[in-house]
Amino acid sequence: MNPGFSAYATSIIAVCIASLAALACSQGGLQSGGFPVLFICLGIGFLLQWLIFIPSFIWETEHFFDLTGSITVLAITSIAFYYKSHQFSGSTDTRSIMLVVLVFAWAMRLGGFLFMRIHRAGEDKRFRKLKKSFPLFLRTWTLQGLWVFITCLAALTAVTSTKISEVDVTFYLGLILWICGFIIEVMADLQKSRFRAEKKNKGNFIQSGLWALSRHPNYLGEIILWLGIAIMALPVLWSWQYVSLLSPLFVYLLLTKVSGIPILEAQAEKNWGKQKDYQIYKKNTPLLFPN
Repeated sequence: MNPGFSAYATSIIAVCIASLAALACSQGGLQSGGFPVLFICLGIGFLLQWLIFIPSFIWETEHFFDLTGSITVLAITSIAFYYKSHQFSGSTDTRSIMLVVLVFAWAMRLGGFLFMRIHRAGEDKRFRKLKKSFPLFLRTWTLQGLWVFITCLAALTAVTSTKISEVDVTFYLGLILWICGFIIEVMADLQKSRFRAEKKNKGNFIQSGLWALSRHPNYLGEIILWLGIAIMALPVLWSWQYVSLLSPLFVYLLLTKVSGIPILEAQAEKNWGKQKDYQIYKKNTPLLFPN
């Protein structure tokens, strides 16, 4: 199949998947002028990707890719919260407020971290060929729109839900999980950044700190925190809105089967696969979940 045609087809499928998810999760949700707020969030999410894609393709740069993803998260979450607050006369419930705060904290931390990382590195090697092809680069940005929407779906569905639930055990359980996941992710990223900053470690792999317990502790933290978000959202969901609980499963599958761990494991095998110390590390250190 022609790569360009395949890329366009994938982009269309991504938009359709996100639209179907929005259709399901907007049942019983807030509306504006008879139009589901969740669809407004969806539309703005993809629109932001495509707007930033245009100058990025023209100048063949990926420097604003990750930052755009985080900005999109902030934008669509703010929109959802605005309509919730407007619907309830300027005030909203504790659960919605906390969900927005947690999503904001995650997006700002991760977006800033990734932006600074690519700024220091100068480029993301994954984009070398993609950014020279209009359909392939467009597909990448469109898939980011899908990633943003589905990842945040549980939070967005809960915030735009017309159902209000008082603080309960699910609220605190979800909050604790989110805090644990966030700490794990931040610590893992900091440990790896510090490791790479030392000249003596150039060309070596990290196997200390959290990286001694898991080969991908940052991804473990990511999965845990989104599971926490889904648990917090649970009490205000009903009917088709339960589809939004696929959010943490989506994050898990994406990181373990698609764009995260498989790519990094292949790269690690290429770089250090013949080294005995790496073979020992790989044998004794779990892929994701610590023993």
